Amino acid sequence: MYLYHLTLQQATGIVSAINGNFSGGKIQEIVVARGKILSLLRPDDLGKLQTLHSVEIFGCIRSLAQFRLTGAQKDYIVVGSDSGRIVILEYNKEKNIFDKVHQETFGKSGCRRIVPGQYLAIDPKGRAVMIGACEKQKLVYVLNRDTAARLTISSPLEAHKSHTIVYSICGVDCGFDNPIFAAIELDYSEADQDSTGQAAGEAQKHLTFYELDLGLNHVSRKWSEQVDNGANMLVTVPGGGDGPSGVLVCAENFVIYKNQGHPDVRAVIPRRADLPEERGVLIVSAATHKQKSMFFFLLQTEYGDIFKVTLEHGNDGVTELKIKYFDTIPVTASMCVLKTGFLFAASEFGNHALYQFQAIGDEPDVESSSSTLMETEEGFQPVFFQPRGLKNLVRIDQAESLMPIMDMKIANLFEEETPQIFTLCGRGPRSSLRILRPGLAISEMAVSQLPGVPSAVWTVKKNVNDAFDAYIVVSFANATLVLSIGETVEEVSDSGFLDTTPSLAVSLIGDDSLMQVHPNGIRHIREDGRINEWRTPGKRTIVKVGSNGLQVVIALSGGELIYFEVDMTGQLMEVEKHEMSGDVACLDIAPVPEGRQRSRFLAVGSYDNTIRILSLDPDDCMQILSVQSVSSPPESLLFLEVKASVGGEDGADHPASLFLNTGLQNGVLFRTVVDMVTGQLSDSRSRFLGLRAPKLFSVKVRGRPAMLCLSSRPWLGYIHQGHFLLTPLSYETLEFAASFSSDQCAEGVVAVAGDALRVFTIERLGETFNETAIPLRYTPRKFVLQPKRKLLVIIESDQGSFMAEEREAVRKEFFEAAGMGENGNGNVDQMENGGDDEDKEDPLCDEQYGYPKAESSKWVSCIRVLDPRTATTTCLLELQDNEAAFSVCTVNFHDKEYGTLLAVGTAKGLQFWPKRSLVSGFIHIYRFLEDGRSLELLHKTQVEGVPLALSQFQGRLLAGIGPVLRLYDLGKKRLLRKCENKLFPNTIVSIQTYRDRIYVGDIQEAMAESKKSLQVIPFLQV
Repeated sequence: MYLYHLTLQQATGIVSAINGNFSGGKIQEIVVARGKILSLLRPDDLGKLQTLHSVEIFGCIRSLAQFRLTGAQKDYIVVGSDSGRIVILEYNKEKNIFDKVHQETFGKSGCRRIVPGQYLAIDPKGRAVMIGACEKQKLVYVLNRDTAARLTISSPLEAHKSHTIVYSICGVDCGFDNPIFAAIELDYSEADQDSTGQAAGEAQKHLTFYELDLGLNHVSRKWSEQVDNGANMLVTVPGGGDGPSGVLVCAENFVIYKNQGHPDVRAVIPRRADLPEERGVLIVSAATHKQKSMFFFLLQTEYGDIFKVTLEHGNDGVTELKIKYFDTIPVTASMCVLKTGFLFAASEFGNHALYQFQAIGDEPDVESSSSTLMETEEGFQPVFFQPRGLKNLVRIDQAESLMPIMDMKIANLFEEETPQIFTLCGRGPRSSLRILRPGLAISEMAVSQLPGVPSAVWTVKKNVNDAFDAYIVVSFANATLVLSIGETVEEVSDSGFLDTTPSLAVSLIGDDSLMQVHPNGIRHIREDGRINEWRTPGKRTIVKVGSNGLQVVIALSGGELIYFEVDMTGQLMEVEKHEMSGDVACLDIAPVPEGRQRSRFLAVGSYDNTIRILSLDPDDCMQILSVQSVSSPPESLLFLEVKASVGGEDGADHPASLFLNTGLQNGVLFRTVVDMVTGQLSDSRSRFLGLRAPKLFSVKVRGRPAMLCLSSRPWLGYIHQGHFLLTPLSYETLEFAASFSSDQCAEGVVAVAGDALRVFTIERLGETFNETAIPLRYTPRKFVLQPKRKLLVIIESDQGSFMAEEREAVRKEFFEAAGMGENGNGNVDQMENGGDDEDKEDPLCDEQYGYPKAESSKWVSCIRVLDPRTATTTCLLELQDNEAAFSVCTVNFHDKEYGTLLAVGTAKGLQFWPKRSLVSGFIHIYRFLEDGRSLELLHKTQVEGVPLALSQFQGRLLAGIGPVLRLYDLGKKRLLRKCENKLFPNTIVSIQTYRDRIYVGDIQEAMAESKKSLQVIPFLQV
């Protein structure tokens, strides 16, 4: 047996993000690290994020930084990872790849405390880079150019200091003086020797400057000074001729400007008016925007509030530090301010977003604090503010993220062709249940009922230079319907099409003529309204058609092929006839190459399980160039030309190729390469698409030809990042389709299914799954399925939060106290009435600015029964008295009186700091009512610890309570203890059972690091 690891979808959580000009020129791009994936993103003209390139590395990315050599036109990327190496990458626009410029080994591999890679700092002038570890080690590399202007890197220079923990490092902008790096450090050498803990309590953080002497090629500690023990982040302040140099030290509740020889300039961080006193305010991410004449910083707190920080400076240094409330967005892991007016927010949890600046927060009446505020005996006077709707930013796009996945199960609750993946994602107000279906997401634009059941649909332009389609032509069994495309879609009768017969093909022929092929002939409609008719000879009828705009081939009943071409005057002229050995099953003509008058290749599929390539050149017209045997009669043929792209968003690294795609009657898509000179077929590949013979249609995706395959479900074949992808669409079965382009929908598809005409667009190209998100109230912990009733039971809990009713009351109280000023005009009524779809960014939006914070000892929790088919909650039980749910399972006891029951493990008064404690734990037993759609509590049993794991086992309930594995049976008023096993030294976090064996996962709660183990227990004798 062989086991393979297969990733269905790339990681969506972003660890780090940077921005710069990586492809050269003035184009701004974003590089993001998703664990082991490195991706290059760029906002397009419409503000949509496009992935230019994505590559999987062998390792785990821990940090990213960008730098530019003096006078250069593009940025390089520095990657800190678990490889024990520093890697410098350059984006190659022509090949659409990341070129490895340097890869220098400095230590062991792995995410170790003393191996550098966790922190990266760049000299603002691009002359050196410091790579640091969490503890002790820091290495500096000098960056330079050789005689050929290529980037060079020096040997590592050490800046180590033993028994020192590093919290943050950054490069100090000191112009073209020797590069300086700043670090927040904590020396624990004395604390390590003192067993009483007194030295640990007195340990002090320091801000240390390290200077790289370029002349002596040596790193030395230049300056060190005590800093606030709440300091956690450093931000570089522009220097040289752009600013005062130095750093911003972000500490708990304060931002401090520091520089060697300069007095500290400190300002308090404004705090929310409803924030408990015990909670501090920490900065978690920062971004700098710098122009020639000004600069400012955007700092985001752990609650999502963004503050604009500005410095007043002159010859005497910094005179004032101002912190002004800017906006509130979900908490980010990284923020990137682009010079094109965008803010990219890589969210810590939930979807990432791209915002556009509407303003830069210069309003004078916004809450702000300053270093000039008077300091009282108790410290700085706090500044309070109330979050509001977005004022300076507007969200224009978002990228889906499942981060973090709390629980996941796979089941086919919807009875579809493939099972669905159900995942619990997010935290707090951004929590959701996401249902993942394999396939691309569809955005339906319009659905219209037709007077009958159509057999085919086409779209056609009036002129080859038109940007949008003019008509939608729908064919029925005995008629043709013509619809004009404008602000509305209306039926027209003066188009020149014959509407009393079904159509076999409709297209633009030549530059400005329309062609309609029907069973009895070809109707050629000229631009001036003249109509030319070609009639079939005798009683023969046309059965198949292939065309490409300049050439037309029809197949008559009996197997005769007739070839037409558009001449110089725009007239459709018959050129050649050819008799096949039998009836023609399908045919297609290759697209006309650029600069040519005609295409050479005609593909003909026959019922004898063969595909023939015929020539259309005048010298050897209708001569067979190659023959391909297939496993089943062909149903549909489509030539697809894949053109190489240089430096585009989907830059392909292969030359232009011509592919022949064949849909076979056994449901297989057969794909083969056509030699563009000889017409020979090679490199055949096949893939089963469904139970119906695939019908193939040409559509446009991102301005390029793509293929739509309609089988028992629709599929899209397209080029993405240089690779051909064939991906299903999350949509119903379609019969016929065509590309659609209008003023409202630039790239869409019009299709028929049943008696309906559907217009839709295809969203999020390159993704594997289509997501349906159902919002939840609190952070989800676990869930169980009810396969018979097809319902989900979800447990949710949050620490330091209010219940929903308390939350609304607290929020309303603060808005009333604020006098309904700027922050709350007209929004309380909307709160009471449930809000408005158009006002999702109002100050009451939980997803935007999070829940009001309560004391850390307060827990809120609920048990939810949810119907995923209708996305409705059928039952919601709020747990009272500071109780929180942590585990859940369904159980069938030996006593069948109640049938399937629900067991929920809870804890009351759980606290983690200053030491772990709780009042008590409980196991609740619920029974299902109303066909499983509601719950009723039978009883709850008190236990001595937190039941983190529950599982059914042979008609009884297994519970992991701390280090104890215990077996319970059902009693009338409580659970009855049957037996237990106390052999575990660690806390049990998961239980799985298989036949007569129990598999227990436990976790070692140690200070330094966690150690997971798995123990196997044989059958417990009762």
